[in-house]
Parts: sequence; C-alpha cells; structure tokens
Amino acid sequence: MEIAFGRRTVLVTGAVRGIGRGIVHAFAALGGTVHAADIEAGELDAVVYSASPARGGSVTPHRLDVTDSGAVTALVDKVGPVDIAIHSAGGVRSRPKTAIEDVTDEDWRMIQQVNVDGAFNVARAVTPAMKRAGKGRIIVISSKAGLGVSRTGIQSYGTAKAAQIGLVRQLAAELGPFGITVNSVAPGFMPTSPDYVRQWDSYGPEGQQALIDSIAMRRLGTPEDIAKAVLFLASDHAGWISGQTLPVSGGP
Repeated sequence: MEIAFGRRTVLVTGAVRGIGRGIVHAFAALGGTVHAADIEAGELDAVVYSASPARGGSVTPHRLDVTDSGAVTALVDKVGPVDIAIHSAGGVRSRPKTAIEDVTDEDWRMIQQVNVDGAFNVARAVTPAMKRAGKGRIIVISSKAGLGVSRTGIQSYGTAKAAQIGLVRQLAAELGPFGITVNSVAPGFMPTSPDYVRQWDSYGPEGQQALIDSIAMRRLGTPEDIAKAVLFLASDHAGWISGQTLPVSGGP
C-alpha cells in the first residue's frame, strides 16, 4: 500500500515538539507541501532544519497562536487551499494538577482554548476551500485521556480531549456530504514535551516501569507511531473513514 502526498498542501499546528514535529517530518518525506505552525516561533527553524523532505516535499514555518481565530484564518488565506489539516497543538499548557476548588478560571480556559477552540478555529478556516474542492482531510490529535480518565489529573485537559472527540464526530457528519473526512488520533502517554517529561520524571523508576508494564506492547510510544496513523487517515486509502477516533497506545 503506497501512501504519497505530492502536490498536497498540509497544515500542521503544534509543529515544534514531539508529535507535531513527527507529523511534519513524515508528510514532508512523502512529498507534502507542509506548513508547520506553532506559537513557539524561536523553535520553528529547528523543525525545518531537522526535516528530510523527499519526493518534492517541503516545510515552511509559520508562527501561529491557534487560539486567535483571525490569525488562523489569515494563515490559511496566505498559504492557499489546504488539502490536509492536522491540529496537534494542545497539551496542559504547564498547568499542574490542582484540586477542583483551587482551579482558576484562567487555568480552565487556557487549556480549553488551545485544545478545543484551536481545533475549531483550524477546521473552520480550512473548510471553505475543501468544500470547493469536493474533498479534504481534517485530523485532530486528541488523547486517550478523552476516552477515559487523564493520567495528568487535570480536569480541563481530560474534558478538552473529550470535547475534541465530540467535535470530530459532529464535523464528520456535517462535512461528509462535501467529501471531507474528519477523524482523530488518540495517543497514549509519551514524554515528548517538557510538561510530559516532568510528569514522566515524577513517577520515578518504579512508577515508570509500572506504566510500561501496563502497555500491551511493553514500550512507550513515539511521535513516529502517531505520525504513521495520521498518514493513513490523511491518505486516499482512508476515504471512507470519518468521525472516528483511533487510539494509538500500544494496546488496550
């Protein structure tokens, strides 16, 4: 089964670290014209330099705050019609686990904004051109936290990831008649950003081993594991898959 993305325009948010960077590199290696967007502008050049584009692929960096709907629309207008949009920006935004009575409005909203509002802003911005083309792919990087209970213990994060999955289902029903599929990939835990490295370190050696032992494949996932699932859902081979959330977590 060959998968290629020549002459496809791909937008990836949250492109600087971990899963987002892995997705950028994977699409560029298969010929995609990739627009790598992240709020961390100082780290975007490294995403470009570390990529290995092939088959005519490329990576162009853009600073983007996905919570700013106007900025998202402006970027999409700048790059032109997007064939494949992947919303990978998200996470816990350096918020610690806190008892609900001590969670501030800012703590709650900050996580919701980047995960849920960001996904909505991206989908809304890319949809008009996809409708005109009669096809398109929208993929949200959710989390197993949205299918159960979050290991972070952060109320807003687990809620936001569940909301992303609900948004995917709703948009799939709305956009399917226009040839647009909408899906999500739900990774298991992996320490691929500073927040999750701190969480991993907090477990200590015994806790880390216990987590690994709870995974059927007996290893942590990698950004490449997630990128491969995204590549499939973005490909022509997944043209009749929509509204689904694919857990990629090494087992049940």
